[in-house]
Order: sequence, then C-alpha cells, then structure tokens
Amino acid sequence: MPELGKYGSVGAPGGNPWGDPADARRVQEVLPKRFGKYGLTLHPEKTRLVPFQRPPQRPNPESPPRARPGTFDFLGFTHFWGRSRKGANVVKQQTAASRLRRVIRRIADWCRRNSHRPLREQHRGLSQKLTGHYEYYGITGNANAVVAFYNRVTEWWRRWLSRRSRAGRLSWGGFKRLLGRLALPGPRVARSVLLT
Repeated sequence: MPELGKYGSVGAPGGNPWGDPADARRVQEVLPKRFGKYGLTLHPEKTRLVPFQRPPQRPNPESPPRARPGTFDFLGFTHFWGRSRKGANVVKQQTAASRLRRVIRRIADWCRRNSHRPLREQHRGLSQKLTGHYEYYGITGNANAVVAFYNRVTEWWRRWLSRRSRAGRLSWGGFKRLLGRLALPGPRVARSVLLT
C-alpha cells in the first residue's frame, strides 16, 4: 500500500511523502515532464493534490477546528481516514461508488444477454465474476460493499430468470431453492490491508 503524506498526489505512485504543499506542487509541475520522456501523459482532470492530513488522535477543544481530511478515488477504491478497532487513525478503503454502480450495470447486462443459456452455464459465469470481484475488492473494511455487490448480483439473476419463464415471476422461495442446488460463492474478505 503506498505511503501517503499530508498531501497525496493521486497521479504519482507512492503519493507525496512531504507534508509541505509547496513541495507537492513542485512535484506536480515536474511529473508531466518526467512522464513525457517515456511517452506517457497524466490526465489533467484526474491528477490533483488532495489535502490528506492525518486527523488528530485526540482533538484539543481549545484549538481552532481543522477541515476534514480529503478523500480520493484511486484504483477503484475511495481512500479516507478512519479509525482501527484499537482507535488509531488509519487510511481505509472502500469500493468507489461509481465503480460499484458500473460493475452492477455490467452484471445486469450480462444476465440479460445470457438469460437464454442453461442454468449451470449462467451459474459458472456469475461465480467467476463474483470470485474475481471478491479477490480484488475483498479487503479489510470493505465487507459492506462486497455484501452489497453479492446481493445486487443475486437480485439481477433472479430478475432475468423470472423473465425467461412464461409461468410468471420466479418467487424468492423458488430462487432460494435454486441457490441451494447452484450456490453462488458468498461474499468474503480475501485479504487484510491494515498493518496496525
């Protein structure tokens, strides 16, 4: 996991290890030139400086209030400051909302395009998609988003299975019986990213 200082530069691997905004701006000015040497460019709308200062462990009631530390989306995760179970400030990640919406739309589209296929084939495809999602997004602190993804996938699969029958909608009871025979992999946390 990259180390992020007071100002995190999303476009630069490893972030900005300096706490001074002037240093961060100098790096941001030089970075496009260095990337240009290798034929690479930085997207101007996606590269920005984010005030990402560690919040105080115990805020002093007499000190002036500080702005909340910033959040940013990077590699499909929203990064933000949170508390560990022991009460320490840690950088946490959760699935970016835009990424979650996009992948759910793709799953719904896949279910629609494959609704005519045999159930075992659909089950195999959805199982692979769920497992891949868990392997990437199944990290410590992101369990709620992983469970939400699983629930949405099962909802879309049931919805499209209901449409392929002339007998009417597939009830939740009937769908649960189907999941008893063809169980989809359940949500899980694949790895821990907290080192405290």
